[in-house]
Amino acid sequence: MDLRTRTSLFCGVLALTIAVSILLRGRVRRPQVYFAGLAADIGLWYLAQWLYHVVRSDLWARFTSVLAVLLPQFAVQFFGAILPETERPSSLPRVTLGVGIPMLVFVLTQHSNGIVRSAVFIYVFGFIAAGLWSLWRRGERSGSRAVQRRIRFLVLIGALAASFSLADFLWFIGAPLPPVSAVLAIVFLFVLSESLIRERLVDLYDVLVKLLVSTALAFSLAGIFYVFVVLFGGFEVMYLGAILAAIVILVLFEPLRERAEGYVSRVFLRERVDLERSVSRARARLLHVLQPGEMQEIVMAALEGSRRATGAALYLRDPGGSDFALAASFGPPAPARIEVATAGPLLERLEHTPSVSLEEVALRIVERRRSGQRREAAADERLVAASDVFGPFKQGAVLAIRGEDRELRGLLLVIDDRARDAFPPDDLAVLEPLAVQIGVVMENSKQYRRMQERDRLAVLGQMAAGLAHEIKNPLGAIKGAAQLLGDAQSAEHLGAPEREFLGIILEEVERLDRVVGSVLDYARPSKGDVGAIDVNAVVKGTLKLLASDRAEVPDAHMDLAPDLPRVRADAEQLRQVLINLIRNASQAMGLGGTVYVSSRKREERHSGGREPATFVEIAVRDEGPGIAPQVMKNLFVPFVTTKDKGTGLGLAISQRVVAEVGGRIDVATRPGLGSTFTVILPVAPDAAAEPVIDSAGGLLSAALGASSALDSPANRTAGEAFGAAGGSTNGRPRD
Repeated sequence: MDLRTRTSLFCGVLALTIAVSILLRGRVRRPQVYFAGLAADIGLWYLAQWLYHVVRSDLWARFTSVLAVLLPQFAVQFFGAILPETERPSSLPRVTLGVGIPMLVFVLTQHSNGIVRSAVFIYVFGFIAAGLWSLWRRGERSGSRAVQRRIRFLVLIGALAASFSLADFLWFIGAPLPPVSAVLAIVFLFVLSESLIRERLVDLYDVLVKLLVSTALAFSLAGIFYVFVVLFGGFEVMYLGAILAAIVILVLFEPLRERAEGYVSRVFLRERVDLERSVSRARARLLHVLQPGEMQEIVMAALEGSRRATGAALYLRDPGGSDFALAASFGPPAPARIEVATAGPLLERLEHTPSVSLEEVALRIVERRRSGQRREAAADERLVAASDVFGPFKQGAVLAIRGEDRELRGLLLVIDDRARDAFPPDDLAVLEPLAVQIGVVMENSKQYRRMQERDRLAVLGQMAAGLAHEIKNPLGAIKGAAQLLGDAQSAEHLGAPEREFLGIILEEVERLDRVVGSVLDYARPSKGDVGAIDVNAVVKGTLKLLASDRAEVPDAHMDLAPDLPRVRADAEQLRQVLINLIRNASQAMGLGGTVYVSSRKREERHSGGREPATFVEIAVRDEGPGIAPQVMKNLFVPFVTTKDKGTGLGLAISQRVVAEVGGRIDVATRPGLGSTFTVILPVAPDAAAEPVIDSAGGLLSAALGASSALDSPANRTAGEAFGAAGGSTNGRPRD
């Protein structure tokens, strides 16, 4: 049995195995059926060759001719089923069948005629080439980048398989060529079968590269053995060939693999390679970035420079709220804000996946309805409806940006309106690491701000120690002297202007004393009496205290949830936080309006399978004009204020007090409708076993002591150290 005979048997069995395997994998559709017929035809054709060489019967030669005529019938049907015509059916299958019938008659009657065999040769490969060309054109007209890539891959693999089959088919017309091309034809037939099973093109490229490298190494090994056996003589020195072959494999494998991967990427993944290159450069630059503004510029420049996106928008969660604000964008105008309540279904989906292709979800709805997956289709419909909040980006891709705790911190929207299905899963896999890197930069930026805050506190502490000695003592002397000048005896010798100036001196000295006290309160470590406290009692006592002065809080409304769990905090410090927030709310509304103070229990679900955490929240809501966006950015930054006489430390101190007990302050604002400051405190562990602090903290007795208690130095230090009152600019006054 010669080499061609053995090769024909080997290739025939492999082709039939591929045909059977494609029918056993999952749901069988038309492309799989036609491909199985094509692979079976090729397998039987090789087996007929084997039988002809073994028995030399004219029957098998005739059978080989018949199988050759049937080959383009299956091939054209297969190429047409991969991507059917949407407007009108192609006439190529009918033409192929019309030409195939007389060709079948010719080979049954004159199969040994050289002219007939040459005609069959032209007929087979002419119609296979026509089928590939038709498939290529349909793919280019599809408008979908993912479809275009897949069709290009299939056409190239099909062309390679047909070319090697063409080289092997020359024996049919009497050309005695070695059967190497038969093996390569089966290799590419296997790659073609994998393309019907694997959805991701990256997996197909990986299969192709591995087969190319393995085939190259196999032929190299065979060539080495051939040289040693034929030229150097016999089996006894074949072990030298084995050693040399092993060395060749070790030396050539990596270069061959890299070269094959590079070639495949350049041919099939040109656009994806450009995207990968841009993303890689951006990620490398983001490694050294700590400022959010610089990060936003790098990300937008990378996406725009990749030529794969016609628009992008980066949304970051508000520092004090739950909605997402636009941070940077290019392309079509992006909405300024994304409200969590409106985009809820999409955000829920992003809890379980790093990215979502909105166009793919929309296309999947019809298929799920058709297959009976009503619940999944309804979920996709809700998601598509929620994507309307993205405006012109509702057909693009959404990538989740997460922090260290895996909570959603931002959204990256990318769109390419030049093609359908612009961001298939392969491209989203390239963009997902960029979203991860953005989250890392945000976390690093937060840590950097904390370091800056720590350094600021250190400097402020040193400055405060000097202020306590250098300023408070002279202020005390000035105040004492002014009070002596203004006592009953001295005042008799003063006129009205002098008494007015003395009043100004005393007022400004007291204001300077409060400023110095605020600096000291912010700089020095907290020394609160932390214990399990009743939040509702603190709220009631605070409002009763402030109610004695209607000029500070014109009208307040309480809505307190009963039976709240206790929180671990200092009652006096929490009272000071509430005084600051309620006074700010009153000042934001001016002369009218109502301050609403409420409390309730809330649970926050964490990702990663952890149990929900329980918190108690205190919300202070006003009916003022809201907070301007430029003010929101620096709301809790020390020494930044919109008040004419404020120190800019009130909210900064409040935030630090709440953060020291493991809580936070959230802010939600709507222009013209007011703002809500929510103090969120974690529930005290084993609160029942903790000593219960007098949550009122002496507030009731202070409130009953008439309004003069508010004017006492001790009470003014407790309340006013958190925020000096004053006017406002650009919306709500904040200190």
